[in-house]
Amino acid sequence: MGWITEDTFWFQSESTGYSHLYTIHLSGLQKQALTSGNYEIQEAILSEDKKNFYITTNEVHPGEKHFYQLHIATGKKERITTMTGSNETSLSPDEKNIAVLHSYSNKPWELFLQPAKAGTTAQQITFKAQSEEFKSYTWRDPEVISFKAADGASVYARIYKPANPHPNKPAVLFVHGAGYLQNAHKWWSSYFREFMFNNMLADNGYYVMDIDYRGSAGYGRDWRTGIYRHMGGKDLSDHVDAAKYLVDTYGVNPQHIGLYGGSYGGFMTLMAMFTQPELFKAGAALRPVTDWANYNHGYTSNILNEPYNDSLAYYRSSPLYFANGLKGDLLICHGMVDVNVHYQDAVKLAQRLIELGKDNWELAGYPMEDHGFVEPSSWTDEYKRIFKLFETVLKK
Repeated sequence: MGWITEDTFWFQSESTGYSHLYTIHLSGLQKQALTSGNYEIQEAILSEDKKNFYITTNEVHPGEKHFYQLHIATGKKERITTMTGSNETSLSPDEKNIAVLHSYSNKPWELFLQPAKAGTTAQQITFKAQSEEFKSYTWRDPEVISFKAADGASVYARIYKPANPHPNKPAVLFVHGAGYLQNAHKWWSSYFREFMFNNMLADNGYYVMDIDYRGSAGYGRDWRTGIYRHMGGKDLSDHVDAAKYLVDTYGVNPQHIGLYGGSYGGFMTLMAMFTQPELFKAGAALRPVTDWANYNHGYTSNILNEPYNDSLAYYRSSPLYFANGLKGDLLICHGMVDVNVHYQDAVKLAQRLIELGKDNWELAGYPMEDHGFVEPSSWTDEYKRIFKLFETVLKK
């Protein structure tokens, strides 16, 4: 928010369901929309002369970010960046140029320079992100598609297709973490290890799908708030619908579907294995939340309120209470010095599985690791275990 003139104030609002730019005039309090549509204004900078906004939006596609100049007086919007993917921009002090950090799905970030004017071309000035060894492998360009969920909503997803599907037609769903995060996009993912692992799975005959389930970033207010008071509700049903899409579209065998993910993705893996055991036969839950009453107030209370005034929300959202539903094979991996999702969550669930007499699970503890692993040997061990799980169960 800010001031354009002494009597004209500008601000962003999600009143339509998507973040857009508005002005309001103090005389008469007239509100005017400068932008509209089913896309987000993700950044807005007012020019020094206060005649233009420089905005970043995902108007072209939910999985792309582009930079525009918006003329306040006319409402005319001119797109400046043209490279497919993400364009993270920094405007020069004189507003004549932009520095652009650009990446594509299978190409890591590089720096470009471009005049801050429509119709111009960006010039690449760094060539550091890809080693010769990295470039020696043909990294897949995952197709970004959308499919209809059971309630009619459009769910965006990345698909990694095997050149030679295994005869059992197995599939794996990767579940991104963080809850409010976007990963079914056309730029280099912060989940670069998982991107590489998904390529390896496809090399070994698996279909791999990575969806932006309910609660993910990039799709407006209603998508973000779709998990209110029930994590493991619509976000999980979106994964069930994703599995159905894989079966219907690619002929995946519904008896050979697994999933994996870390943090919120680990939590989702547990909910899937415990509440949808007939569909998901193998799951790797990495550093998962097992009981939301143990997690930090700042994150959880925005979604589930507090345990003392909304115990139902915590009960139905916590995998610990559904562990008896486990039928498939479950791997739990957790760093023992995790200061985000504490190791006690894994220990608490392990004790519950022991009490229930479940024997098709294992817990791998990593004595030196926090929430995000640091030691290469730990990453290697974890992904060897995940791969062994899928090879053993989904190709049986």
